[in-house]
Amino acid sequence: MKTLEKDELYQNLQEFLKAKGVALNAGSYSQKIQKSCELLSDAINSSQRGITRAKVEIDKTLDQLRQVIHEKTAPAGSASAPKAKTAESHESPPPKTGQKKAPSRKRAKGRKQG
Repeated sequence: MKTLEKDELYQNLQEFLKAKGVALNAGSYSQKIQKSCELLSDAINSSQRGITRAKVEIDKTLDQLRQVIHEKTAPAGSASAPKAKTAESHESPPPKTGQKKAPSRKRAKGRKQG
């Protein structure tokens, strides 16, 4: 949101009242209204700056919260950094021995004989 000029609210109010048939002539009453509009403009501008700062802080905190949730809910293997490959991992696997496992016997599907 863009900032308001000090006299912007007063000018808009003056035009609005003129359209409704009320003229703000120079005098103490119009000076007090003008001063009130300036204070209101300052308050609006300060609030807008505060809201912008708060939004930045909230976004930063939400990003931190998302990161913590991601770290806590991520699978165990993906949470850590990838391990560097060592010379051991580049070596060939240990040689196989001459022994082989006996094939497992599976039950034949079908009717039971009995």
